[in-house]
Amino acid sequence: MRIFFFVFLSFYSVTLIAQPPVFERQPPMEQPELLDPITRKLDTDGDGEISAEEMQAAPKILTSLDKNGDGTLTINELLPEMRMQAGPEGPGGGGPGGGPGGGGVNRPVLQLTEKFDADKNGYLDPAERKKALEQVPDNPRRGGPPGMRGGAGREQMEGRPGPRVSLKDVKSYDDRTLYDPEILRTIFIQFDVDSWEEDMAKFKDTDVQMPATVIVDGKEYPMVGIKFRGQSSFGHVPAGSKRSLNLSMDFLNQDQRLLGYKTLNLLNCNGDPSLLSSILYAKVASPFLPVPQSNLVKVVINGHSWGVYANVQQYNKDFLEEFFDTTEGARWKVPGAPWAMGGLQYTGDDIEQYRSKFEIKSKDKEESWQALVDLCRVLNETSMEDLPNAIEPLLNVDGVLRFLALDVALVNSDGYWTRASDYSIYLDPQNVFHIIPHDMNEALKSGPGGGGPRGGGPRGGGPGGGFGGGFGSLFPPDFPPEFLPDDLPEFGGPGGSGGGRPRGGPGGFGGPGGGAGPGGGGPTLDPLVAIDNQRMPLRSRLLQVPQYRDKYLQYVKELALNHITVENLGPVIDHYRELVKDEIKIDTRKRTSYDAFITATTAPPENGPVSIASLFGFISQRRDFLLQHKEVAAAADIELPEYSLRKQLTGDHNIDLKISEFMANNQRTVKNPDGAFEDWIEIYNPGDDDLDLTGIYLSDRDDQLTKWKFPRGTIIKAGEYLIIWADESKSEKGLHANFKLSKSGEVIVISNGQTVIDRLEFAIQTTDVSQGRLNSKDGKLNRLTPTPAAANQKFN
Repeated sequence: MRIFFFVFLSFYSVTLIAQPPVFERQPPMEQPELLDPITRKLDTDGDGEISAEEMQAAPKILTSLDKNGDGTLTINELLPEMRMQAGPEGPGGGGPGGGPGGGGVNRPVLQLTEKFDADKNGYLDPAERKKALEQVPDNPRRGGPPGMRGGAGREQMEGRPGPRVSLKDVKSYDDRTLYDPEILRTIFIQFDVDSWEEDMAKFKDTDVQMPATVIVDGKEYPMVGIKFRGQSSFGHVPAGSKRSLNLSMDFLNQDQRLLGYKTLNLLNCNGDPSLLSSILYAKVASPFLPVPQSNLVKVVINGHSWGVYANVQQYNKDFLEEFFDTTEGARWKVPGAPWAMGGLQYTGDDIEQYRSKFEIKSKDKEESWQALVDLCRVLNETSMEDLPNAIEPLLNVDGVLRFLALDVALVNSDGYWTRASDYSIYLDPQNVFHIIPHDMNEALKSGPGGGGPRGGGPRGGGPGGGFGGGFGSLFPPDFPPEFLPDDLPEFGGPGGSGGGRPRGGPGGFGGPGGGAGPGGGGPTLDPLVAIDNQRMPLRSRLLQVPQYRDKYLQYVKELALNHITVENLGPVIDHYRELVKDEIKIDTRKRTSYDAFITATTAPPENGPVSIASLFGFISQRRDFLLQHKEVAAAADIELPEYSLRKQLTGDHNIDLKISEFMANNQRTVKNPDGAFEDWIEIYNPGDDDLDLTGIYLSDRDDQLTKWKFPRGTIIKAGEYLIIWADESKSEKGLHANFKLSKSGEVIVISNGQTVIDRLEFAIQTTDVSQGRLNSKDGKLNRLTPTPAAANQKFN
């Protein structure tokens, strides 16, 4: 048993895991704070934390414990240290652990809504919630033990009430999309009680959603269901500071959407002083893989600002429809698990072995699980010679190679390469699996960093996971057996529940301002990391196949050459810094300082020192390292083609459609099916065949071709016209796009999601005068007498 095992062991005994197994919750106990024996040995100044200096001294201290000097540190050589802190024999002798944590995946949540919904209206009002709270355990999941110190830029701020904000104080953007990168939209949330934060924290592990009215761009959305979301972004953030939010627009009204979306994820960017990790990852990845859209928004709760959040798209049926043109198929999320058991290892044919690692988000069907088991078996058990022929009918291998290249090139410290977790899996209707990025908020940061802030509550209750109980309490039930010592001793009776871990990367101890930790992150992360790690078969198996390895290295090289560059990402960073810096300065709920934000988002002075605390410095160093890597440099140059996963059901990329006429300032000319004067667009089929518009999109943005999709089965007959109302209406009468036209001028684009079929650009419009084409050949715009759904006539 080499020394590295005990460093590994010490990390887990201090930090444990992001999602520990389910433990019975115990009432809180007042006990002195204890550290595990190895941390205690390393904590030379006795302050309960491991500083960067103490980490540098750690190898010498661990070596001193090697009594026989054989270069191997056995558990027997640690027994004296352990016994110094071991509890008495019998139950519960150990020290207190952190909060019990969130349990495993696919775990049942405490069902309270139906039980306490006395008036059966589908939600709990304040009186009903008060009664329901009496059934919530006294010690809900809260923060764990103190985290280790982070590096520069990780100063943790205490939350306090923000300034008051009213509707008249903010600008509306009713003509812009939800994920528009150019704007900072304000989302108002109004709860029916002042104790919303405390109540919502207690309801975290239940089915209770807090009802609220959401106001965006002056429009009210009633009865939106809201919950705190996340693991470390909740459990390690104290009350009063910014926690991540999940908004269900369709909580009671199944048809209610916010700008076309039914679910919002508002993330607190815990540990990311720039707030931009998810945005920059999506910027690089979006041309090449389906990836959640993201931007920044401001949130106001009960009249007070809660500052700036990252607004990241939900992985749900809407996501599938946008990228795959279907809502069918099975979806899984692989939640954070530092012991890396979600990497698609084959652990036998028992489906229950997989339920503990993969969280199904679609309907729970046995055939979906069986397909996942089959994928794992083929991936892990097939000979290398036969693997390509066996795996390609089951898995979108090219998409996986792109995912793996992005994951490592962008140093996603919550990614597959480090924890084999925090990604999504999709099984499409053709029974092909796709791997999709999920948690991107740890990208472009220096290594799996040091521990995060002190947990957001008192020490977890119950007898702790100290050494009063069996040693096995330090490990989850499915902890990799190859890392367990052969001679685990027994120290007495059973210990208490395990604690939550402070936020930190697996094995990494350097914060964003310091060097990369032992986990191997940072700008010098080897692109061939985990190439032999059996817990990560997408890397260790696929990248052993020569043609797959070559393609992967080509993708890494192309990303470094042309995408992970200051020229590509610098303008995005500059834009968002200027967009939100004033808000960050007055944000009283943020987790890191304004100075840390400015440092992270500002380019270093010309010829000045380059720090990886700055995104500019990190990007430059990462690019240089990758291009100088021997195997990456030797890879063939390729142009990474844009990758379309959208299934065009027509199968025809040469479809002929014309934008024939439009009106962007309709005051009294023609009414829509609901009786309102709204903007409209007319398209024309000049061909001899009827056209199925399934898979065809209409947009008013060149950079967002898939803004509105024609409903499946929409037909435009040969030689005929079709009217689309650009009114953002949800009416079932007629066709209604999710955008309006600007009378000041913009573009209209019709496409198949990748290729433009027709496009026109117009300037300022005259009231009740349409524009369009009289001659489809020259494409020139003319002022027209409005003739919706009929041949165009020149304006008189």
